[in-house]
Amino acid sequence: MCILCGACGIMASHSGAAEASENARSATLERCLIVLRDAKHDSEQFAALLLVTKAVKAGDIDSRTRRRIFDAVGFTFPNRLLASREPPAGCPEHVFQALGLTLLACFCTDPELAGHSQILNKIPTFNNILASPSDPDDGSRSSMIDDVYQCLGAVLATPRGPKELVSQGTVSALCQAYLNRSYGCDRALELLVGLLAIAETKCWQRATPDLMAVLSRLSEEFHRAEDMTKFQLCDVLPHFVSPSLLLTRNQQSSASLCNLYRGLVSILSSKLSQSQRDPALKLAACLTQACGSEWIPAERAGSKFLALLVNLACVEVRLSLEELDPADVDEKQEVVTACYSLIELGILECMREEKPRLREAQKLQLVRIMEEAFGAVIHYLRQVGEQKLRDPFIFASVRILSAWLAEETSSLKQEICDLLPFLIHYAKTLFQEEDKARSLSQHAAELGSPQGSLWPRDALRFLLPGLCHLTAEDGPREILISVGAPALLCQYFLHQWELLASDPHAAALPDSTEISLQTSCGIFLNLVVTAPELVRRDKCFSSLMDVLLKSLPALLLQKDRLVLAANVATLGLMMARILGSSPALQGTPPAQDFFEAAICFLSQAHVARVDLASQGSAVAVSPAYEEAWADLRELWFLGMQAFASCVPLFPWLPPAVLRSRWLDDLLRLLGQAAPSSVDLELVTALQGVLLELARASQQCRDAIALQQGRELANLYGMAALEQCLCEQ
Repeated sequence: MCILCGACGIMASHSGAAEASENARSATLERCLIVLRDAKHDSEQFAALLLVTKAVKAGDIDSRTRRRIFDAVGFTFPNRLLASREPPAGCPEHVFQALGLTLLACFCTDPELAGHSQILNKIPTFNNILASPSDPDDGSRSSMIDDVYQCLGAVLATPRGPKELVSQGTVSALCQAYLNRSYGCDRALELLVGLLAIAETKCWQRATPDLMAVLSRLSEEFHRAEDMTKFQLCDVLPHFVSPSLLLTRNQQSSASLCNLYRGLVSILSSKLSQSQRDPALKLAACLTQACGSEWIPAERAGSKFLALLVNLACVEVRLSLEELDPADVDEKQEVVTACYSLIELGILECMREEKPRLREAQKLQLVRIMEEAFGAVIHYLRQVGEQKLRDPFIFASVRILSAWLAEETSSLKQEICDLLPFLIHYAKTLFQEEDKARSLSQHAAELGSPQGSLWPRDALRFLLPGLCHLTAEDGPREILISVGAPALLCQYFLHQWELLASDPHAAALPDSTEISLQTSCGIFLNLVVTAPELVRRDKCFSSLMDVLLKSLPALLLQKDRLVLAANVATLGLMMARILGSSPALQGTPPAQDFFEAAICFLSQAHVARVDLASQGSAVAVSPAYEEAWADLRELWFLGMQAFASCVPLFPWLPPAVLRSRWLDDLLRLLGQAAPSSVDLELVTALQGVLLELARASQQCRDAIALQQGRELANLYGMAALEQCLCEQ
């Protein structure tokens, strides 16, 4: 009789081990280990292995015994079993493979063995077994699948495991196992959730169609379920919601989003317990983070649901942050953070002007409700102690408050002013930690150590837009100055400029370093205009001026950074007007390079263009500036005004203008165009520069006169310039 004849029963059920007493099982294992160690023939090893697999189930033995089994057989024997294709007569088809898998499942309960290359190179084998058709009544086949899931779960828990599983196709295999409703499909879904939690981006890159199919199935079940399954799926679905939903927008993804929307409507429109509502809010937040408001229909019903969603989020934030003790808030952090995402959606939708999803009445109502929620956020942040500053939830709270401040600073004004010292202290703490981490990282790089993430939480980046609004107001500005915000912002600007200069060709993103630099320039412009004495006395502005002098020439060479260059040019000119006595501005090479670059920026904004209506020439915005003119216009006019103010301060500046030929080009432009094509604001700006040049330099007056400057001044109504030229 074949020595493997009992294998069918062994693989179908491990219950025989449970029936034996512990002593008997130990004795059996001991005899098996001796045989495995001393066996001289395969048949003897097979017999011993049968007894091992019958006596123990992977995970039911202690680590010492498991290690002794491994030492006795190693990986060589399981490899041979998995490679064997023809079983002895009278045995099941997969008996060798089943024995090998049982051994590997046993070994995988040891984390060290689970990450061994001999296990990792079996991943394709595991995938093939999951993908093969199976008969649910085939006990031996089911046992093999159980062992495969045991192995895959163990591999997933190792450091290298997730990467290997993704790269070797396990995501698709698990998706197919779930979609086919194969034996153990619940385990497949569980492993998919684990993989997505660790390597979401890589999973979607490797298996988008399969994951979309799983999401389609799950979302349909979510929509149709009328029992607790609906709430259980709220915990599973967020792992399958990805930005790929919008990138691969097709009938399948649209149907999935529709089903998710309908399922959430049925949940959140009902009276629910907290344990039922919280997972639904988290799922809604996950969809919002991935798709914005695109998952909610634009029709009236969708508008109503959107308002309900934001309303529920605001209520949850108030209940959690106003009524709970700060120590109890920790238990609610996950759902409150999800609500922050929904409130941010509400802010964006209330500010949307093109194709709004909310009616004006809904917007007004939501603004009032959100104001109450932000009152709760401020109340909570005012109670935060020093020991919690590094809590990610505090960062999330500051971030959502920053989103509110970016759009609304008139409400809760006193509460916000009271909180400003905390916000600056918080941002400064994180910034200083970043600076320390950067130094440590540079030191580690010098020693050859790997570098980690330099700056996981940049609070200032989110606060900048709100600070730009607040520095324009007297009360908040005085508070910000008193707590040292200008010095912190200067340090931040210098750091951000270093990042940009280190990678000048990096793509400009909405939340990039470039945007932070632009917004910082806006804050400094507010301070320059409203607090010039601060600029004169605070040394941090001298450091900032040095960076502006050096950075503008390089920025102008980067055509895709024209808006940032405009900010830097205008800020530099405005500061130079205040810091005119600074040694750095007394004709030094950096100062000359800066003003040459500023002249270049200002002089290239307008051109003469043929006016088809009048068949004459008209002054128009130059093609290079046209696309960004909405962002450039105010900066350009302010820059012209500041440049005119700088002319009498720096005797070397008029000769620089003459060398640049800007004066000639400007007068030629006015001579070519029809006066009616030049609006009054532009005439005023041009006259300001021409007038100061004429007053400061005889050479400039002569150059203006040579190009019919007096006639042009009369033609364009530049009375002050005409009078100046006549006096000479």
